[in-house]
Amino acid sequence: MNIHEYQAKDLLKSYGAPVAAGAIVLDADDAATAAQGLPGPLYVVKAQIHAGGRGKGHFKEAEAGEKGGVRLAKTVDDAAAQVKAMLGHTLVTKQTGDEGKVVGRVYIEDGADIDRELYLSLLVDRGTGKVAFIASTEGGMDIEEVAASTPEKILTLPIDPAGMTAEDAIKLVEALKLEGAAREDGLKLMPILYTAFVEKDMSMLEINPLIVMTDGHLRVLDAKVGFDPNASFRHPDIEQLRDESEEDPLERRASEFDLSYIKLDGNIGCMVNGAGLAMATMDIVKHYGAEPANFLDVGGGATKEKVTEAFKIITSDPGVEGILVNIFGGIMKCDVIAEGVIAAVKETGLKVPLVVRLEGTNVDAGKKIINESGLDVIAADDLDDAAKKIVAAVSK
Repeated sequence: MNIHEYQAKDLLKSYGAPVAAGAIVLDADDAATAAQGLPGPLYVVKAQIHAGGRGKGHFKEAEAGEKGGVRLAKTVDDAAAQVKAMLGHTLVTKQTGDEGKVVGRVYIEDGADIDRELYLSLLVDRGTGKVAFIASTEGGMDIEEVAASTPEKILTLPIDPAGMTAEDAIKLVEALKLEGAAREDGLKLMPILYTAFVEKDMSMLEINPLIVMTDGHLRVLDAKVGFDPNASFRHPDIEQLRDESEEDPLERRASEFDLSYIKLDGNIGCMVNGAGLAMATMDIVKHYGAEPANFLDVGGGATKEKVTEAFKIITSDPGVEGILVNIFGGIMKCDVIAEGVIAAVKETGLKVPLVVRLEGTNVDAGKKIINESGLDVIAADDLDDAAKKIVAAVSK
């Protein structure tokens, strides 16, 4: 689960991080009042969408102007005008794709005099099993570009699960080359960020840029925060920050049925049980020249109703030209999968080719249900056979 920049900053501010004063605007008529409540005289107007690259993005509509989704304003009236230009218009960035995202919220923030831009983030390092800081003096850039061109300018620092130490904080401020007031701010900020990350079950916290201002102090200029959805039951306050308009409607629908679903851009819909098998299924679909339309793991204990809903979600995607059901029955029984597929097909109608590969617990019963359904289903013996058949079917 992701949240907006202004929400991330409010959260970090509650832990004591240095964040500028700001105000969120949902209605353009409220923009001037919001700006008047800030210190000024310089304002930064930021479109709030769940995507990076806003400053370098562009709006589809001409009336939004040629500037991107992050703009400077020198007066209250100018700030209000920029808010009006953004709200309700579609912002396209390198992360949104060509379709872009409609801006429903705009954040007005007090401006800052910037001396240096730095990069700082926290994530879960799967290699070490620890929370790790990533720090670089090259702020304001994509960290991937920095890693490719100047990897020596990046410090990755795993933190022992026992907790962050003063020595850890010193390593980070030294990697960022902080001195004077900025160094003191940094020594305070690093433990703050680590505590927030752990206590709120974050999966990612990125500050890009973290700035050193001309007065020598640090400020969090931008913030992206993502949370572990498996821990959401512990954080009802975080759940309240959820903006469903930023989520794919099919992914949101899947979450209501406890399905692990991620929409992709391909043409082969996949319904699989088990994350590893789902990844293998997607890989082999690509191997034979097609593209998966989704990642969908129905889980090991899915019911007939859950399988039915999963199938309906796949068929709701207009980009799906064929469906591959690949189930290896363990806890999940093949006859339950078969019943769910049949129920969904009868309810929604089957307009695209369907290949079904079943193996494992109750496989004979599952195949019997499929074969006696009267539906036009293509049977497959194994994963390789299934992938070949679905790719061939959509290529006709």
